[in-house]
Amino acid sequence: MPLFERPQTGDRAVLVHIHFNEPDSQENLNEFKELVASAGATIMELVSARRDKPDPRYFIGSGKLEEIRQIAAQGQADLVIFNHSLSPAQERNLEQFLQCRVLDRTGLILDIFAQRAHTFEGKLQVELAQLRHLSTRLVRGWTHLERQKGGIGLRGPGETQLETDRRLIGGRIKALNRRLDKVCQQRDLRRKARRKSSLRTISLVGYTNTGKSTLFNRLTGAGVYAADQLFATLDPTLRRLDIPAIGEVILADTVGFVRHLPHGLVAAFRATLEETVDADLLLHVIDADNDSRHDCIDQVNTVLAEIGADNIPQIEVMNKIDLLEDTSPHIERCEDGRIRRVWLSAREDQGLDLLQQAIAESLLPQPRSGDVAKAQSDKPQRCQLRLSPRAAQLRARLFAWNVVRHETTNDAGEWQLDVEISPGLLDYLGKQQGCTIN
Repeated sequence: MPLFERPQTGDRAVLVHIHFNEPDSQENLNEFKELVASAGATIMELVSARRDKPDPRYFIGSGKLEEIRQIAAQGQADLVIFNHSLSPAQERNLEQFLQCRVLDRTGLILDIFAQRAHTFEGKLQVELAQLRHLSTRLVRGWTHLERQKGGIGLRGPGETQLETDRRLIGGRIKALNRRLDKVCQQRDLRRKARRKSSLRTISLVGYTNTGKSTLFNRLTGAGVYAADQLFATLDPTLRRLDIPAIGEVILADTVGFVRHLPHGLVAAFRATLEETVDADLLLHVIDADNDSRHDCIDQVNTVLAEIGADNIPQIEVMNKIDLLEDTSPHIERCEDGRIRRVWLSAREDQGLDLLQQAIAESLLPQPRSGDVAKAQSDKPQRCQLRLSPRAAQLRARLFAWNVVRHETTNDAGEWQLDVEISPGLLDYLGKQQGCTIN
């Protein structure tokens, strides 16, 4: 069981956000409010200020500190949450002055993760991250137990209560690491089995609350929890997915990223993130309606580089186009003909066939240099296919791909299909046995 138990009722919280002349300060503030709401707290009031640098003792100035104390006392606040990382000393000094609990951004994210973890592995990872965070903050609450033990039968070297707690937490961290090592070994065995069976792995990555789980459910028919809140998904989920012209692949839904993701979380969730590192293709899901999406893209790519997944082929999936005006599902390509983005709406089930085409084309061998001009065309081509009776599986995939516009049969029992398909996959179909392009 995780070390921490949360109260069932919502906490009354005073929020504190300091502007340090950052260009994305407003977006950071909006995300902070969403994080607090996702944690289940009730926002009493937001206190903001501008500073050039943090105060080494309280992080904020004396004037704002007194203002927060009065607001918390009048409103009987349960805690004060800072949208910043506080040092253990700053957190302790703030609690002594404000006479209530103080939580920084890392602690807030850890609390959300504790709520979202449901599997055994997820709970282990959350507890490990919590303990690592707590181990630097043990001084709080134990100042009256800093004397060494004494009395009859207890004299000797001894140890303080603080040292005892550190030793116990250190032992628990080692035990959790051993358990997670076993989890990593089990995941590695499963990945090796998938490689032997030639199954490709596709991982959904992206900023939190961009619609990854909704897209995952649409593609696989799974019942993964999806909600309009940050970190709705924490435990990774894997499902088989049939991609026309490719066959079965493994699709993985992973935890979303966020600004200033604590390094301890990245380390603790290494078993989960290894599904991303070992993927053959990354689908980077992006909220197309988010004005700060470019910054979110940079944040995700930074984390991918940190875990060693920056060299894996990536397709940007611009989701939520139903919230945009005059934007229809389409594929966007680079100058060399490679697929760069797919614009779609997972919630409205728009453009999912284009995404499957993009996946298939990306996993197929790249076209030769002489075929680049042909592949650069963004628009699907309309053509006729003739399939022999032995190509029934290929026919079924074409229908699943939703590219067949009309079908007839001839006297020889062959299928004649009128299809609308991308140039890259049309070149692939021309190389399949039992398929003739008219």
